Amino acid sequence: MDRDTSDSAPQTGHPGDRIDPYGFERRQDFESYQEMMNEYVSVLNRRSMRWSKLLQGKTQVEKNLTVKRFVRKGVPNEHRARIWMAASGAQECLDSHPGYYQSLLNMEHDAKLKETIQLDLHRTFPDNVFFRTKADPGLQKTLYNVLLAYGHHNRAVGYCQGMNFIAGYIVIITKDEEKSFWLMDALLGRILPEYYSPSMLGLKTDQEVLGELVKSKAPAVGQLMAQYPGIWTLVVSRWFICLFIDVLPIETVLRVWDCLFYEGSKVLFRVALTLVIRHQPEILRCRSLPDVCECFKQIARGEFTLDCHTFMQKIFTLPGTLSMTTIDRLRNKCQQKIQDDETGPR
Repeated sequence: MDRDTSDSAPQTGHPGDRIDPYGFERRQDFESYQEMMNEYVSVLNRRSMRWSKLLQGKTQVEKNLTVKRFVRKGVPNEHRARIWMAASGAQECLDSHPGYYQSLLNMEHDAKLKETIQLDLHRTFPDNVFFRTKADPGLQKTLYNVLLAYGHHNRAVGYCQGMNFIAGYIVIITKDEEKSFWLMDALLGRILPEYYSPSMLGLKTDQEVLGELVKSKAPAVGQLMAQYPGIWTLVVSRWFICLFIDVLPIETVLRVWDCLFYEGSKVLFRVALTLVIRHQPEILRCRSLPDVCECFKQIARGEFTLDCHTFMQKIFTLPGTLSMTTIDRLRNKCQQKIQDDETGPR
């Protein structure tokens, strides 16, 4: 199938480059990635035409069942920044705070914050051509500014490891500092509260919530995992803290994020449950803690997760019903337990 040259099917550069449309070098899996993209490009082209028709002449993007259905089927790259901004409330915040982002950059900066961000900059996507110091377009400075501004904006969080990867992905998609900043605010402030706070209570809670959901959706796996106290932190903390970056293939991560910005954190549980339910036999063969840890690394790799379109269809069917009411109830229960464990007996 011929590769389309539109924005919906970006080119991967010269044949020898082994670089994907987002700037990542793919030395190990370039052939399988290209094979997937050659098939996926027809899906992207169909979606692109439908999105263009849906958005034609509209200044604002409404949240309704049609848009939700479109988001679940994938947002083409040329519309991604706009849809993320609209769906998450980031555009509204940007419009109602003119000049705010620039004012954060103009203020006197905390030396410790600057130093911590600088240390992590060169560790952020070293295999991405856009994040190299001499790259054109050079996104390293953009990333630094976004993280610095966010550190001043949300002083309770400041900066912690993991945020550089989140901001990096957002910057790759928007290529715009101010939009990236407000998308960070939407994610860390509203969609994933307390994931990156000093206590990381939101993150710890959601890991335990996943454990509770697995008990009901895949009881045999739940039983196995119960043998290892604290196991969920070991095997899925990276899934949640990096929002599946470097866990799932990039096209799949971006499709997950389309839904995350539109539907909220519930999507993360759907993704995690799909991986667990789909790979029950492999998980149940584990005989030790190292076996389990290794298995959880492997289940996020391979054809099942590379084929992002089929994978996204599965996350909305395989785990069955999953209401926000159930998640909120489990969050309250797990959060209380975590707090009781941390304070200890009185």
